[in-house]
Amino acid sequence: MSPRRRLALLGGGLAAVLAATLLPAASASADQVRDREYWLGEYGIREAWQTTRGAGVRIAIIDTGVAGSHPDLRGAVVDGADFSGLGASDGQRPVGSEGAEHGTMVGSLAAGRGQPGDAGIIGSAPEAELLAISIGFGEGDADSDTQIAEAVRWAVDHDADVINMSLTRNTRDWPVSWDEAFLYAAEHDVVVVAAAGNRGSGTVEVGAPATMPGVLTVGGVDESGAASFDASSQGITIGVSAPSENLVGALPDGGYALWDGTSGATPIVAGIVALVRAAHPDLDAANVIQRVISTARDAGPAGPDFTYGHGLVDAGAAVRDEVPAVRANPMGDLAEWVRLYRRAETTTGEDVPSGILPVAPEQPGPPWSPLGVLLPTVQDLRLAGPPALVLLGLVGVLAAGAALARRWYLAGRRAR
Repeated sequence: MSPRRRLALLGGGLAAVLAATLLPAASASADQVRDREYWLGEYGIREAWQTTRGAGVRIAIIDTGVAGSHPDLRGAVVDGADFSGLGASDGQRPVGSEGAEHGTMVGSLAAGRGQPGDAGIIGSAPEAELLAISIGFGEGDADSDTQIAEAVRWAVDHDADVINMSLTRNTRDWPVSWDEAFLYAAEHDVVVVAAAGNRGSGTVEVGAPATMPGVLTVGGVDESGAASFDASSQGITIGVSAPSENLVGALPDGGYALWDGTSGATPIVAGIVALVRAAHPDLDAANVIQRVISTARDAGPAGPDFTYGHGLVDAGAAVRDEVPAVRANPMGDLAEWVRLYRRAETTTGEDVPSGILPVAPEQPGPPWSPLGVLLPTVQDLRLAGPPALVLLGLVGVLAAGAALARRWYLAGRRAR
């Protein structure tokens, strides 16, 4: 791995590393902006506001920084930090040579306050508090991986209830420092919400942190609720889907922009997570996630799928419905993953190359069956995309057929 791993933002459009296609909305007034937030009604957010608007819940935005001076964000940012060495100590001065406005747009969709008269951007949780955390994507005093690990721990130590990560490492694997940081978040009952990525920005497969067990990964859909081709990636780790096209976001200079991408879908869901935490303060992170995924509206084949996860997020149902309790995080157990998969590094004394996941110990079946070494593990299924799963399925069927044919042949010989 390069000593200065470059993370990518997940807006839509700027292909190479930063991704925030901005369609300037200079002519749009604040009241016109509110009219563009179609997801407030269609995804149950206004319904959820009848119960709570997220007061008392804190959302950390780990991104390029959040400009709390925007009229729609005044009073929302309560604390912050900079880990790039390029920004302000409170995380409110956007950093980066490109895409510096990204974090402000993300923050506005999570907890924008709007303006009087139903004007301006209002987030999913308009009374939640924001932590503005700025990092440099390939820039700054430390490599991006280190900045992320430090930012996660800082967010936890400053009472974050939810962490929003509209970014990707563009590899399915992640560094050991992330093990420690994300385990720290899990141990302190913090929900981490991450973007699936966008094909249109070059993210053809879901990458970390969206591949990490325990993380609530968000896929994107268009205005009709159909999976977005360019403004989302698909994969088995997706938990729920939310709008990722024709979104509006606040710019640091006080203006607005139209944008596409799971960078926008993710804070919409992070705000909904905040609503659930405010409405059900007794629930731990696992049961908050369970509420969000189990109340989502199925949008593809029956049950969870690669395209939509558990379905389209429904804030009203997540806040309102009766949901049976769970004992474990339905998105997976990072501690168990570390126990199984990092063992390959400690036993061999060698580092696992970047981009390659360590292989789990095989669980062989009966002596006559090859299926024990051909069937994928749970982690394989979590990290593989649809083409890989189809191939694994075909291999499994062929292997099963070969094994049965061999048994019949041997039985026939014994009979003779």
